[in-house]
Amino acid sequence: MPRSQTIGRHSQERGWFVTAPLALLGVLISVALGISHPNPIGDWWTGFLFFGLFLAANSALLIFEVRRQAFSLSIGEIPFLLGLFFLPPLTLIICRVLAAAVVHLGRFQSAAQLGRQSAPVKLWFNIANIAAGTSVASAIVASVGVLDAADPQTWLALVGAMVANLLITLVSVLLAITLVQGRLSPKELTTTTVPGLVVALINITFGLVVLILLAQSRWALILLAALVTFFVLAYRAYAQSMRQHRTLSEIYDLTRAIADTPHDGTITDILLKRVREMLQAEYATLWLPKQGRYPEVLLSARADDRGLVDTTGAPHEIRERVLETGSTLAVGTKFGDGPFTTQLREWGTKDAIVVPLRAGSLVIGCLEVSGRLGDFHHFVPGDIRLLEAIAVHAAVAVENSRLVDRLRYDAAHDGLTGLANRRRLATALDESVAIRTPGEVVAVLLFDVDGLRQVNESLGHAAGDKVLAEVARRLRASAPSAALVGRSGGDEFVVTLRAESVDLALALARELRQQIRDKMVFGALTLDVDTVVGVAVHPDHGSDAATLLQRADLAASAAKTVSDSVQMFNPALESRSVRRLGLAGDLRTALENGQLEVYYQPKVTLTGRRLVGVECLTRWEHPTHGSVSPEDFVAVAEHTGQLGRLTEFVLREGLRRCREWTVGQQPLPVAVNLSARTLSDPDFPDLVRELLDDHQVAPQLLTLEIAEAGVLDGTDRPMPTLRRLRDLGVRLSVDDFGTGYTSLAHLRRLPVHEVKVDRSFVQGMATDPGDLAIVNAIVTLSQQFGLTVVAEGVESELTLELLQDIGCQIGQGFLFSRPLPYERLAAWYEAQADPEVVQPSEVRRLRAVP
Repeated sequence: MPRSQTIGRHSQERGWFVTAPLALLGVLISVALGISHPNPIGDWWTGFLFFGLFLAANSALLIFEVRRQAFSLSIGEIPFLLGLFFLPPLTLIICRVLAAAVVHLGRFQSAAQLGRQSAPVKLWFNIANIAAGTSVASAIVASVGVLDAADPQTWLALVGAMVANLLITLVSVLLAITLVQGRLSPKELTTTTVPGLVVALINITFGLVVLILLAQSRWALILLAALVTFFVLAYRAYAQSMRQHRTLSEIYDLTRAIADTPHDGTITDILLKRVREMLQAEYATLWLPKQGRYPEVLLSARADDRGLVDTTGAPHEIRERVLETGSTLAVGTKFGDGPFTTQLREWGTKDAIVVPLRAGSLVIGCLEVSGRLGDFHHFVPGDIRLLEAIAVHAAVAVENSRLVDRLRYDAAHDGLTGLANRRRLATALDESVAIRTPGEVVAVLLFDVDGLRQVNESLGHAAGDKVLAEVARRLRASAPSAALVGRSGGDEFVVTLRAESVDLALALARELRQQIRDKMVFGALTLDVDTVVGVAVHPDHGSDAATLLQRADLAASAAKTVSDSVQMFNPALESRSVRRLGLAGDLRTALENGQLEVYYQPKVTLTGRRLVGVECLTRWEHPTHGSVSPEDFVAVAEHTGQLGRLTEFVLREGLRRCREWTVGQQPLPVAVNLSARTLSDPDFPDLVRELLDDHQVAPQLLTLEIAEAGVLDGTDRPMPTLRRLRDLGVRLSVDDFGTGYTSLAHLRRLPVHEVKVDRSFVQGMATDPGDLAIVNAIVTLSQQFGLTVVAEGVESELTLELLQDIGCQIGQGFLFSRPLPYERLAAWYEAQADPEVVQPSEVRRLRAVP
């Protein structure tokens, strides 16, 4: 739709408050002159001559634009001064007012034809202004009496009359602007008054010179004509030079302003305001269509507004044509008729220039100016070149601004998922903590994607990236709108938000985890991806982002061992983590100084209760912390690169005791636990062979136990090492079987000899039919595969009987013995094997050694 025709802050009809007094002043003075002057009217041939001079002078205007209004100064002061000397007062007033009416009516009609209808008050204001000024000046000259061109008193009277006319004109113009558009700023006031005063004084001086020359001789007209011609040519050359200099200065100032503008989004304001002022346009518009993640931008600087607006001075079809063709498009009187001329007039704009903004060969938008200010001025071809030069700098500025924006975005977002990165998460967390209201908590939910390493190793990192991207999409879609979702690194995602309570934060964590757990389909591939969630809240668990994120991470690690995989942080988690960190150096010292000790837990047959081997279990009595849990120092060994040394230490001790075993007439098979990480070491089988040779132990006396999660991780990565170990003759066992998600059928492809049923199922057999069914299925299927079954955690006679009933062969647990030092193991075995020493009623006590 065409833009509104309302162009001023206040109604232009307020101009009548100035126009009416001016007209009244002119009429009253004219009547007074007609009554008091001895010869107020006459000499019409000379009047017609001056009427022509007034018309010619008013056609050569010096126009100054202030806001939307154009104010003209002409060389009309020269014929006006001559008319004051040669014409009667009423004749002068009539001729000058008629000439002004003809000129302004012509311009009024031209503007109407271009669709730029001016308010009638403006026409009548100009006529009344000229009438009032002419009548006052005529009254001043008439009061002097007889005029003499050679008399300085006459000169002073003429100058006084011209200055009075000039003052009336300037004061009335300033009043009209103030009433219609508001108070002028000091800069605008100077722009309006100073040029007019200077030019008028020059014209008055030149008029006096002409008058004196004419008084001397009529032939002076020839010299005056030559002088005027020279003056006009010199003025045009000077004006052109000044325009070029001003244009270059303004372009330089614009480029400096753009370069000095910080990249904070204000560059558009500076650019459009400068462009509008340079080309004296009603509108300066920047249009950047939507491109990638950058939204559409359509902003304009308008003459009446200090800020930017979202309206334009030209129809959108012109900008679309420029974007499509990549060429400049100019519409207006000075550019001839074109396809958009009628449409632009219907829009209410007389002319417009639209130039493309280029980034290399790509057109990224348009820069537009529309509506040349002033009723008598239009855009010219030179303005096209100027706007094209500005557009080059504007395009560079836009691209630089976008580059900085991209850099800022990349610095705060994850490149793979587009989520906030750890830096932005930390900043947002600190801000949330600072403005938290009483009664609410700032929650940090940290999601750790489980099994991503296996996806990367088996399917490639591209598949792993798809999993991460899908997790990010689901989190973003499921999280509350007020939450910030980010990726803190690797396989960890963070959701931070304000919640009314800790319970609501935990409930949200569980809900989001369920959303992520749904199957992920990538073409023909379907993956089951699970997560664990750690939760930390402010103010309970920290008052800064670093602490909250660190404690949420600790809680996520602990969540891997709880049933619902969601863990709230508690101080015990941190103390354990800090303790583990402090144990790293102590563990290295303990390995070097032999401070670790190996305990041995017997494995016996369930029917005859005969000793068939022992499991080697490491114990560490720390000089400061006391007994250290194997879970703690094994984790420390894994994270500090000491796992290989720890495994070698246990192997050496176990094989040494196996070789030294002299109790009874049978060897002592030993079992050693392995970490899944050890199976990725290609040199480990060579180490086992070397240790077997050094201790002269038969390979079949060594059993290596690997947890189900390590040997059945969904990949073939452990298989080469397992096959090499089996080729050595070493027995292999799947430890903690039943705790993972692996099908029993997968056992068929493993080069193992033994399956150890996890203690959680064995201990629940007596009370839970489900656990009993699981153990029964494991035992039955394993025996069909020719595998030995060992039940861990046998602690009661009822459990023992149930295991015997389902055909389990070997058991291990506190019912038989706790883990024992090597010396006590020998005593336990001798006590078990001597029926004369042990009464039947005391067998359980001897076997359950404390």
